[in-house]
Amino acid sequence: MQINGINAQSGFNSLQSAQTVAEDTTFSDQLKKAQTQVTTAAKDDKKLRDTCKDFEAMYLNLMYTKMRETVPDNPLFGSSNGEKIMQSMMDTELTKQMANAGGVGLADMMYKQLSLSNK
Repeated sequence: MQINGINAQSGFNSLQSAQTVAEDTTFSDQLKKAQTQVTTAAKDDKKLRDTCKDFEAMYLNLMYTKMRETVPDNPLFGSSNGEKIMQSMMDTELTKQMANAGGVGLADMMYKQLSLSNK
């Protein structure tokens, strides 16, 4: 029976290959974790921007409602409940479109301030 001796070089090569695999696994894990964080941050950023736009639309809608209350009703025809509901719905859509188109800049200022506080 012949027993082969342990070669120091083969042991060293095995150690190096094990380290390389461990480093590659660690790097790939870190890369996946970083990609997940970037994706999550992008989703959170979009949510924040959308929320700021929604807030601006709500603010503009409130402003429109209060301004409309200062205008007297038409004494000749009056206004029905249906007309008031339709006017309210139209104002809501109008203010949403205004906010999405840039609005008065409230959403942008809120987004900048809140995104700085998140970092």
